Amino acid sequence: MFSAEELEQLRGFPEIERVELIRYFTLTPADEAFVRQFRGSVNVFGAAVQLCTLPWLGFVPAEVASAPAAAVARLSERLGMPVGELRGYGAREQTRSDHLRLVTAYAGWRTVDAAEWKGLDEFLFARAMEHDGPKLLFRAACEYLISSRLVRPGVVSLLEHVAIARARARVETWTRVKYLVTGRRPAELDGLLVVDPTLGRTPLSWLSTGPTSASPPSVKIELDKLAYLRRLDAHTLDLAVLPAERRRFLAQVGRRLTAQALERREPERRYPILLTLLAQSAVDVLDEVLLLFDQAVSGRESHAKAKMAEALAERGRAGESRQALLDEILDIVLDSDVDDEQVGPRLRERVGMDRMRAARAAWPERLPRDHGHLAMMDASMSYLRQFAPDVLKAIRFAGGPGTDELLAAVSILAELYATGARKVPDSAPTGFVPTRYAGYLAAAQQAGDTTAYRHYWELCVLLGLRDGLRSGDIFVPDSRRYADPASFLLTPEQWEPQRIEFCHLVGKPIEAADALAQADDELHTALVDLEGQLARGAAGEVRLTDDGELIIPPLTAEDIQPRPRRCVTSCPGCCPGCRWRRCWWNWTPARGSPTTWSTPGAR
Repeated sequence: MFSAEELEQLRGFPEIERVELIRYFTLTPADEAFVRQFRGSVNVFGAAVQLCTLPWLGFVPAEVASAPAAAVARLSERLGMPVGELRGYGAREQTRSDHLRLVTAYAGWRTVDAAEWKGLDEFLFARAMEHDGPKLLFRAACEYLISSRLVRPGVVSLLEHVAIARARARVETWTRVKYLVTGRRPAELDGLLVVDPTLGRTPLSWLSTGPTSASPPSVKIELDKLAYLRRLDAHTLDLAVLPAERRRFLAQVGRRLTAQALERREPERRYPILLTLLAQSAVDVLDEVLLLFDQAVSGRESHAKAKMAEALAERGRAGESRQALLDEILDIVLDSDVDDEQVGPRLRERVGMDRMRAARAAWPERLPRDHGHLAMMDASMSYLRQFAPDVLKAIRFAGGPGTDELLAAVSILAELYATGARKVPDSAPTGFVPTRYAGYLAAAQQAGDTTAYRHYWELCVLLGLRDGLRSGDIFVPDSRRYADPASFLLTPEQWEPQRIEFCHLVGKPIEAADALAQADDELHTALVDLEGQLARGAAGEVRLTDDGELIIPPLTAEDIQPRPRRCVTSCPGCCPGCRWRRCWWNWTPARGSPTTWSTPGAR
């Protein structure tokens, strides 16, 4: 758990930070009066070190004289004693122990008795159910003791209680999940650790290996994993009886350990790990499939955009000759010396009918609203169909308000994939299609081209599904990354008991209609103020120019008086008395400067 060197460090003084130095090694007048009651400067100095060390570390190391040099120097200056006085302190162990007992009583700390040990054990057990790391539990125990103002016992004793808590957590974990390990489940879990001839490795290793690229083969591999997990009913495992951190920890252990290491563990320790790993993998693989779908579709979209940019550039270069021809025509048409009757003959004479006919014949069709982006994506149709049918077949999509047509289109497309039908039904919705793509469908329908209509409609469905997943309008049950956004909010049943208290805290009406009416009044009041401000149009303020441009000058910052600024920057945890007391200043609103600065016990 801890090496000998680490144990030695836990028993001694660590390095001290400047903030800790100021916070803990600053004596109040009451503290100084307490330590000066001891006989001799050596004992005064040693008691002061113990008094400051106790709230810092939660205990006092046996070698008090080995305290950090900066801390010793600070106390030396406060007490007016040489630094060397501390070297002779603690020659008798009984003296140091007696002083520590008095310091503990003065500071309001206590030693750990049987009742306190029981409370600590329950705290460690609760933390061990979330995370099994011994070092993390030891640090948590130390923080618990300090917050409870309990003197930390010996390192070995504390580590023994950490070990007990970890053992209790393992037993409790098995108790909570063993009802799931019945019937054929133990054999299925053990099968994860056996090499599969088809895979050439264990299913556990296969499930733990992520994809390396967003390609159709990668999507299919993740879909195979998803199907494997669903055959094991991994998506139905209910492990809510375990804390989320415990589930995450066990899943990490399962991914980190080899199959041989898991096989050597007792069933009571092996099966909880494999169960949480299965449940976590079912969610992770589902999210990975959706992410790969997003990336694969977006990759073809980016490729189409690049092709479109190249086509637009080529179109621009091809139009240079037409631009030159237009310039020549405009020179003749706009020449005031040329009569209207002479414009036509002059054009035929100088420009020539052949050039104008050639320019007219070479002019390409007008671009659609998206400049041909969707038409470029049509070239990727065979690529998208390598994985899109499998994704739509394996995953059930849901959506919020306004997504009914898109979800219906997704269902129709999945059915077309499953049946092999080519023609889009006449009843297929198109209301979800963006305006920039609607022209493609209209043109294909008008021309009676069912193949083109199918391609463009299919692309619109896939792009709409991708965009819906990104925005949260479309979500997937059992997913974590693409979950229903409403699942992250309080349910109406959870919100109702808290609504009155929250509205009271923020000063808002309890009823929604009253809140909307109040917001409407506030809006109109603010608009009236804004209209008055704009009407004044004073320089240096918010105003409208003659051209209707809104000018917003930089906001002015609040000016903080020098003395309060020093207090704000130095007070938190750094002023005398902050170890156990709060400090404050009395503020005079009329003048805006602090009149008194005081701490209890220092008056």
